[in-house]
Amino acid sequence: MQTILNYEIKDIALAEQGKKNIEWAQKDMPVLNSIKERFRKELPFKGLRLTASVHVTKETAALCIALKEGGADTVLAASNPLSTQDDVAAALVKYYGIPVYAIAGEDSETYHRHIEAVLNHRPNFIIDDGCDLVATVHKDKRELLDDIIGSCEETTTGIIRLKAMENEGQLCFPALGVNNSLTKHLFDNRYGTGQSALDGIIRATNILLAGKTFVVCGYGWCSRGAAAKARGMGANVIVTEVDPLKALEAVMDGFRVMTIAEASKIGDIFLSITGDINVVSAENILNMKQGAFLANAGHFDVEIDVKGLKKYTVETKNIRPNLDEWVLNNGKSVYVLAQGRLVNLVCAEGHPASVMDMSFANQALGMEFIVKNRGKLENKMYTLPIEVDREIANLKLKSMGIKIDTLTEEQERYLNSWSQGT
Repeated sequence: MQTILNYEIKDIALAEQGKKNIEWAQKDMPVLNSIKERFRKELPFKGLRLTASVHVTKETAALCIALKEGGADTVLAASNPLSTQDDVAAALVKYYGIPVYAIAGEDSETYHRHIEAVLNHRPNFIIDDGCDLVATVHKDKRELLDDIIGSCEETTTGIIRLKAMENEGQLCFPALGVNNSLTKHLFDNRYGTGQSALDGIIRATNILLAGKTFVVCGYGWCSRGAAAKARGMGANVIVTEVDPLKALEAVMDGFRVMTIAEASKIGDIFLSITGDINVVSAENILNMKQGAFLANAGHFDVEIDVKGLKKYTVETKNIRPNLDEWVLNNGKSVYVLAQGRLVNLVCAEGHPASVMDMSFANQALGMEFIVKNRGKLENKMYTLPIEVDREIANLKLKSMGIKIDTLTEEQERYLNSWSQGT
C-alpha cells in the first residue's frame, strides 16, 4: 500500500530529472554515503521525527535520504525562497517518500506557511539553515519545546542567532553549530562559497572578471575563498572589514583593504559575505560607478540595502534571469543580482557535492551526537568533538586515495612530554 504524503511543490512531473540529479550528487559524496550505510544498519534515529529547513538542492537531498535511512521520520522545507531546485523537491516526494514544502520563487507568505507546515510535524530534532525553525519555535510555537531533543545549525548566520539566544538565556534545548567544525568551515566556506559565489555572478551576468575591480565585503572563511578565487581569475580584489585582525590578515594576504565608502567609488563588482545588515548601504550604492554589479552570498537578503535603495530608484528593469537594472535618480544605473539574495544558490547550483559531502557528514554525525547524548547536554551551543572532524577528514582522504603518515610511539611520547626538549 502506497503512503499518501502531504506536500507542496511545483510539479511532481519533474521528479525523474530530480532523481537523476540526486544520484549524480551522491556519486561525489563518498563520506556521507559511508555514514548512510552505517545508519541503515544501526537505525540511530528510529522513532524520531526530524524537521529540516535547508536549501532544497540535490546535495541536501542526499543528507535527508541518509537520515531517513537511519530511521528518521523526515520532512523538509526550504530555508530560502529562491534556492529550491524544483526537480529535486519532486524527486524527494515521489521516489524517497519525504514530504517537501518548497517552491522556487515562493513569496514570503508562502515561505512562512511552509515553515509552519513542517513544524506541525512536531519534531524531536531540527536541522536548520539560518535558524528560522528554531527561532519560530521559541517565539511562536513553544508548545513544541518538550518534544525537541536538540538542533543542528548549518550557517554562520544561524550560529550568530543561536549564540544570541544562549547569551540571553533564551535557548531551550542544545544546539550544535556545524559551521564551527573544521571540516565544515575550512572547506565548505572557503572552497565551496569561493567557487559557487563566483559561479553565480558569472552565470547571471556573463561578464569577464579579469581586469575588474572586485570588492569583497568581509574576510571570514567564505570571504577569504571568494577573494582568492576572484584574484585567481584576474580580478583586482579589494577587501572591506570591521575587524582589525581580519583586515590585517587580508593585507598580509596581498589584498588592498579600505572602507566600503572608499571602495564604493572604484569597484566594478561588489560581493558581501558577512552575515550582518546593510553592509553595502544605499548611500554607498549612490556613490558607485555607472553599471556596478551588486551580489550577496550571506544567508539573508539584508547585506545589500535594496530596501533603502528603493527611495532613490526611478525604475527597475529585468535584464535577464536574476539580473535587474536599478535606474537611480542621480542618473546612474546599478545591477542587482538575485534580488540581493544568495547569489550562489539563486544564480547557480550552490556548492559542489564533493565539498558538501563533508558539511553534511557533519550534519549527520552531529544529529547522532545529540541523540546519543540525550539528556546529558545543557541548553547551549556545542561543536562536534575534534575526533569526529578527524574521522571525516580521514574518510575523505581515503575516498581520494590519499594515505598519510602516523606518529611513531617515540613521536607520541615526545609530543606528550614536558621534560624532553633541546
